[in-house]
Amino acid sequence: MSSKQFELLSPAGNFEKMKVAILYGADAVYFAGKQFGMRSAADNFSVQEIKEACTYAHQRGKKAYLTCNTIPRTDEYPELIRFINEIKDAGVDAFICTDLGVIATIRDIIPDAEIHISTQASIMSPAAAKAYAALGIKRLVLARELTFPEIRQIREAVGPDVELEAFIHGSMCVSISGRCLLANELNGRDGNRGTCSQPCRWNYVLLEEKRPNSPIPIEQNEYGTFIMSSKDMCTIDLIPELLNSGITSFKIEGRMKSAYYTAVVTNTYRMAIDSYLKDPSGYEMKKEWMDELESVSHRTYGTGFYQVKPMEDPQLVDECGYIREKAYYAIADYEKEDCVRTELQKLEDKGIPFQTAEGRLSRFHQKNKICSFEEVEVLSPSKIGVGANVGQLWSENGEPLESAPHPDMIFWCRLPFEVKGGDIIRASAGVGMVKRAPDTL
Repeated sequence: MSSKQFELLSPAGNFEKMKVAILYGADAVYFAGKQFGMRSAADNFSVQEIKEACTYAHQRGKKAYLTCNTIPRTDEYPELIRFINEIKDAGVDAFICTDLGVIATIRDIIPDAEIHISTQASIMSPAAAKAYAALGIKRLVLARELTFPEIRQIREAVGPDVELEAFIHGSMCVSISGRCLLANELNGRDGNRGTCSQPCRWNYVLLEEKRPNSPIPIEQNEYGTFIMSSKDMCTIDLIPELLNSGITSFKIEGRMKSAYYTAVVTNTYRMAIDSYLKDPSGYEMKKEWMDELESVSHRTYGTGFYQVKPMEDPQLVDECGYIREKAYYAIADYEKEDCVRTELQKLEDKGIPFQTAEGRLSRFHQKNKICSFEEVEVLSPSKIGVGANVGQLWSENGEPLESAPHPDMIFWCRLPFEVKGGDIIRASAGVGMVKRAPDTL
C-alpha cells in the first residue's frame, strides 16, 4: 500500500489552524466561509482568505476543501449565489455539500466543480451511495453510524471511481450524523444551518407537573443525565482496520477546537498511518500515540460505531464535561530565515549569543503564560513531545523576562536542540493542565 492511496483530512477553523494542520501532516484541509458551513461559531474564512488558503495549500502540494453543507432556506439563495460567484476562481479543490439545491447552484456557476457529499446526508446504505454516485459525485462522506462490514458493502457497490471518506476522530452526535432539531426547539438555533448550541451535552432533570420545585434526576449520578451526550471518537487503535476498509479519506473533526488540538491529533494519526503503511506486518500500536491524544481537550473516548451498532452500544459518556488538555504555551515563529537572522544579530549586539552550551535561541509566539526555566515539552511534526527546560526568557528586544504573560507576545528562549517554525511548547507531563469550555475549543 502507498500513502498516496489515502488522505488524512484535518479541520481548519481559521488560517492559523490550517497552517498547523498542513505542517503536522495533513494531506488536505477543510474549512468554511463566513456563511453556509456547519460550524458558524468558528472564525472561518473571508472570501480573500479562502483564495489565500487555497494558494497556501497548493504551494505545499495539499488540497483545500470548502464546506457548504448547511441547508439554506429560500431567502438565503441570493447570498449563496453571490458567495459562490466570489470564490469560483479561488482554486477550491472540492465543495462539501448536503443539499441538492446547493449542489445544483454550485454546478450552475462552476460546471466542473468537484462535489463531496457531507456526512449530514447520512449515507448509510449501498442504495443511497449509488444514488449519489449516479449524480456524478466524486466522494461520499459516510454517516458516522456505520460498521466496517457495512462500509465494505458500500465500497463494493459504488466501485473504485467513487471515493469514501469517514471520520476517525472528534466529537460525535447522538442524532444520526448531526440531523438534530433539539437546539431549534430549545433556543431557536438551527443545528442544520451551522448554529448548534449542543443541548445534548446539557444536564437534564425530570419535573412532575404539580411539583415544579422538586426536580428529579433521570440518570445514574449526581451530575445530570447523559442520555444524549456522546463519547468523542478516537480510532487510533483501529488503524489497520481503517486502512483495509475501503475508506479513501480519514477525517478529523474539530474546526471549533484549538490550533494545539489540530496539531496534536493530525500529527498522531500521521505517525500511526505512516507506520502501518511502511510495515503492515510489523505494525504495532504505540502507547505514546494514545498519550498524545489524551493531551488534548476531549470527552471520554470511544471508537465510534465501526465495531458495534448504535443500538448495541450508543457510545454515551458517563461523566460530565471535557477532560482537560495540556497547556499550549507557545509556537515557534514562522518568520523567514533572513528576518530571524536580523533579529538574532540584534540580540548578539546585546550580549545574548545565538548558541551556548545550554542550546540555541528560538523565537516564539506566546499562547499561554510561560515562565523562565520552566520544564516543558516540545512537539514537532512526526515526533512525540520531547522534554526540555526553556531556560531564561528574553523579550522581543532582548530584555530578560521572568515570564511571558501576554497573549501572542514575542519571546526568545534557549532550547537544547534545533527548533523549526511551527514547533510547539506545551506543559510537561502532568503539569499545566487547563480546562477548556466547549465554546473555546
